Amino acid sequence: MGDHLDFGMPLDEAMETQRAIRRLKPDPVDDELVLRLIELAVRAPSGSNRQRWEFIIVKDPLVKRALARGNQQAWRLVRRIRRRVTRNDSKRSRILEAVFWQADHLEEAPVILVACLKGHYIPFVHLSTTTYFGSIFPAVQNLLLAARAVNLGAALTTIPLWNLIAVRRILGLPWNVTPCAVIPLGWPLGRYGPTTRKAVHEVVSFDRFGNRPEQ
Repeated sequence: MGDHLDFGMPLDEAMETQRAIRRLKPDPVDDELVLRLIELAVRAPSGSNRQRWEFIIVKDPLVKRALARGNQQAWRLVRRIRRRVTRNDSKRSRILEAVFWQADHLEEAPVILVACLKGHYIPFVHLSTTTYFGSIFPAVQNLLLAARAVNLGAALTTIPLWNLIAVRRILGLPWNVTPCAVIPLGWPLGRYGPTTRKAVHEVVSFDRFGNRPEQ
């Protein structure tokens, strides 16, 4: 356990090599490590510093199976369409196959973390929605980077939450706690490595959209 708790990886290395690890071994992950990840996650900022986080650590096979069943229901609706759209794009097809693998093996992940927020927001009101969900995703990113630092596989997904009523029932959540993200955790079958991303000049504008920096 001592080696697993070494978070000494340089931050830039963690950022440059973090990728979604969807194929996970069923080997157990110690509670101590999961709790440490969450401890680092909640160092993130939150709206008005209210810290309304709530993390559900799911290890019970019956609970995992229930979440996985709902996830599969969602993917059955889109799997055929997504395969057709990406059939001529080998890179996207590889990513999609990893996504489908995760969907098919979600209940085998040793840990499924469900990141939640307490309090209410007004759906379809932009400011209310962005303010509310903006308080959970910095913590989720902290957690993903912490997982990378100790070579623990993790990936953010929201598809399992498509049926909020069912997820609340499965997890015993009160109506003032909203599940926002699902992060399966486990030791990776694949590997981390340098990621390929768009160049900065392709995603940056100065002052107004389209004023790109010089290359």
